[in-house]
Amino acid sequence: MTEPKVSNAPLSEAEAARAAHMARTETLYASFKEGVKTIFGAILIALFVRSFAYEPFNIPSESMLSRLRVGDYLFVSKWPYGFSRYSLPLGLPLFDGRLLGAEPQRGEIAVFKTPADNRTDFIKRVIGLPGDLIQMKSGVLHINGAAVKKERVADLVMPVTPNTDCLGGFSRPSFRAVSASGQAVCRYPQYRETLPGGASYLVLDQVTGSTGDDTGIYVVPQGHYFMMGDNRDDSADSRYAVSQDGIGFVPYENLVGRASLMFFSTDGSAKLFNPISWFTAIRWDRVGKTFSA
Repeated sequence: MTEPKVSNAPLSEAEAARAAHMARTETLYASFKEGVKTIFGAILIALFVRSFAYEPFNIPSESMLSRLRVGDYLFVSKWPYGFSRYSLPLGLPLFDGRLLGAEPQRGEIAVFKTPADNRTDFIKRVIGLPGDLIQMKSGVLHINGAAVKKERVADLVMPVTPNTDCLGGFSRPSFRAVSASGQAVCRYPQYRETLPGGASYLVLDQVTGSTGDDTGIYVVPQGHYFMMGDNRDDSADSRYAVSQDGIGFVPYENLVGRASLMFFSTDGSAKLFNPISWFTAIRWDRVGKTFSA
């Protein structure tokens, strides 16, 4: 049997260049594959965390003053209420109902998909549980026939910034004032509410006799919740039907998660070409706040 011949002759310049090109191509291809695998893995991890652990949200309105302000960024915990299709990106209808579901507690701040379109994220406080009777009388919240404790406390005073204009909503008057130091501020009447069970938090009551200050009795259906904003005169919530630009009762399935941690907050004054303003615009006193109520 004839043995194959092995040539020890040096490669020509063309052959050497071709071999080097092939080696570089193989190296680049291997690096590309590793990069794609890394990026794909990172995307999967991010989607998993977003769907089942934490999801970031920002606050675009003043409906939850004074607890939440325009320019706040917070993490919402996904697992406390279990998981529904709305826990998934784009609300993919992979299953019905909730998995590992747990009931929200009265007084918690929750993110949910508004029943108006089952797509837009809202954030409100859980006020009424299934079977509850909810009513507003002269600006005082009543649950199951009993008035919720409401105490006048010091006004909410906030500096006027691009994210805080004091104009109010629903054609409310301006609440702009001037502090003792001469700074322009927003000054709102503020109260402390304490729910049955002990949850206590601050609410704003801007004017007397507004549309939502006196209502009929709402009977919360099974599998639904009654949500309200802490800024009572500037909140489109369960006091108003979807046809009234409100949200009506919120189905259990629409719950996305519970407010957990404030990770960033800005007053809106940052300027693109002024790096110092990137830091001065941050409301450092709000970063890191948690949500017990």
